[in-house]
Amino acid sequence: MVLLAVRTTARWVHAAWPIRPAVLLALASLLACLTVTGRALAEILTVRPGQSIGAAIAQARPGDEVRVERGLYRENLLIDKPLTLKGIDRPTLSGGLKGDTIRITAEDVTIDGLIVRDSGDSLVEQNAGVYIRPGANRAIVRNCDLTYNLFGLWIESVRDVRVIDNVITGKRDYSSARRGNGIELYHTEGAQIVGNQISFVRDGIYVDVSNHALFRNNRIHNARYGTHYMNSNDNVWEGNDSYHNRGGLALMMARNQVVRNNRAWGNSDHGIMLRTLQDSVIEGNIVAGNARGFFIYDAEYNIIRNNLVMDNTVGVHLWAGSYRNKAEGNDFILNRTQIKYVASRDEIWPGNYWSNYVGWDRNGDGIGDVPYEANDMVDYLSWRHPMMKLLLASPAVQTLRMVSQQFPLLRATSIVDPKPRMQPHNPDWRQWRGIFPSHPQ
Repeated sequence: MVLLAVRTTARWVHAAWPIRPAVLLALASLLACLTVTGRALAEILTVRPGQSIGAAIAQARPGDEVRVERGLYRENLLIDKPLTLKGIDRPTLSGGLKGDTIRITAEDVTIDGLIVRDSGDSLVEQNAGVYIRPGANRAIVRNCDLTYNLFGLWIESVRDVRVIDNVITGKRDYSSARRGNGIELYHTEGAQIVGNQISFVRDGIYVDVSNHALFRNNRIHNARYGTHYMNSNDNVWEGNDSYHNRGGLALMMARNQVVRNNRAWGNSDHGIMLRTLQDSVIEGNIVAGNARGFFIYDAEYNIIRNNLVMDNTVGVHLWAGSYRNKAEGNDFILNRTQIKYVASRDEIWPGNYWSNYVGWDRNGDGIGDVPYEANDMVDYLSWRHPMMKLLLASPAVQTLRMVSQQFPLLRATSIVDPKPRMQPHNPDWRQWRGIFPSHPQ
């Protein structure tokens, strides 16, 4: 109010009398001092065991810091003004198994260093450890343990939220379908989800209609999907670990993603799913020991390069018109089936390494002299008629495989690499051998 009054007075004085530049400079300095003074007046309120955090929040003014000393506090908090809620020596806040443990409705709220637990369990009301309501822009949740909540964080219709270095675990004794997600992002812009550890939830990070976000260095395990992601564009996924889930990273109905240097291993279905994905870069990822390394469905115009796809039951399952992708520099090593591909035409993937390539390199340039073809007629028939697998070792089937290689009329469409590399790109591939899927809880 003081600052507004000074600005109003300055405009009135300037309109009444001409003011020299030196006077204007002095007035500007005065306004700056008033601003600094206003900031300095922010107070620190301390809450001790036996006292109420909610009462301190009600007493606090915008910009204040509420410090909570170590202890157990049984409250459901509403933060409706800009402030910082900071735990000293990790106090515990319990929501009493009802509603949201913390609900944020104001902009510029920071929650730091608390154990937040025991939300309600209503999927209809989306009970959460921390519920960031629409309009609560620039909220920060960092260095917290969010445990035994239905949703760890529910974040809706906000800009520039930051969720950093938290440990999030769900209601482990609930079945997967009854749990909420670790972090739920809906209709957000510019979120940063960095350095979190998430486990025993339904989906680790669920993202819908959320753009221009960064997901970096998160570790997600024992969930349905490590990440379940839909209808969102222009995001970066970098350096995340997703393991011992049903599915690792699922990107669906999205454009302009950068999926770089992630590790998806030991998942009981897919490592990385690219479904209805366009104009994205998927590079430098390690996808090992999954039932399917990559599951690519209706994905076009993507760059898939320098990934290690190793020791999966199926290295890549490519399906439903996934054409016009550029795949190069990838290592396909010791997958039981390197590529599962059923389509009406060949796809050309040049310059990859295939551990089952049996060609030669007579001129020593590191490139095989004959093309690599991932599938043949026997593969095609066994996918169309699974009972045929019982006969794979029979002389008749082996004869069919040999004949199909000699006569083009019996050839199946395939992924074809006209320039197969003789050595893998990734020198550390051996450390990812022998990882097997577990069954997520």
